[in-house]
Amino acid sequence: MDLLSVENLSKQYKKKQKQTGFSLQNITFSVPAGYICGYVGRNGAGKTTTLNAIMHLVRPDSGEVRIDGISFEEDPVSYRQQIGYVGDASYFPKNFTLQDIRGILADFYPSFDAKKYDSLVARWELPAKQKIKNYSRGMKVKLMFASVLSRDTKILILDEATNGLDPMMRNELLALLQEYVEDGSHSILFSTHNMDDLQDIADYIFFIDEGRKVFFQAKDELLEEYLLVKGGLSDLTPELAGRLIGIQKNEFGFSALYPVDEMSVPPAGILSEKPTVDEIIVHLLRQMRETV
Repeated sequence: MDLLSVENLSKQYKKKQKQTGFSLQNITFSVPAGYICGYVGRNGAGKTTTLNAIMHLVRPDSGEVRIDGISFEEDPVSYRQQIGYVGDASYFPKNFTLQDIRGILADFYPSFDAKKYDSLVARWELPAKQKIKNYSRGMKVKLMFASVLSRDTKILILDEATNGLDPMMRNELLALLQEYVEDGSHSILFSTHNMDDLQDIADYIFFIDEGRKVFFQAKDELLEEYLLVKGGLSDLTPELAGRLIGIQKNEFGFSALYPVDEMSVPPAGILSEKPTVDEIIVHLLRQMRETV
């Protein structure tokens, strides 16, 4: 079952002074229950616009979003109750303490579990008496995660949520996200520039550029479609260059993606290895810029 379903989501922003308008165009994808989808693209590609439209922080011009079969128009309260959101900036009042936030969550969310909240803030050693404005970036991120993980949500929407975390906390948090989906009844939509996060935990990758879908694919299938090849500049024959994607040259040689198929293999002497998600995205973006 698809826990998150996005169909033909579009949003047009008007031009402002000399700036060109931005258009999110017919974005369609779905995330099954129990899975994590990475949502990737350059700055300004449309990632945050998509997330804001899903959460109805901005009103889309057209399209439909359903969470566990419910649309915002059918039941706004239930729709929003099912979403847990963590962004790159704290959304809590700066002068509040942990206890203040605990009270707000209890008032607004019927599913809020105060014991779980207390357990998480204690586990992450968040200072109870300090005001949020005195928290570090990492502390604020931990507090946001404590607030959403202590509610009975269906989907987590994360927008650069792991920024500012030390490696140990990042690893702990990624493990918690995997625990969140492992019962098969929750999903995560994870927008990030940190491809290491997606390499570790994502099941699907959605790649957006200039408001349009480039691809939406299972991560394991994506990783099997390419090889990362490297060689000297003298190895870069016209025939080979014609098959490569996103050629990057330097004084020592080149690197590029090589599409994998049964009829062709990289020439002898060319180093080839499995690429990471980050390497695939970087070379695809390079190819797209060169063909514009």
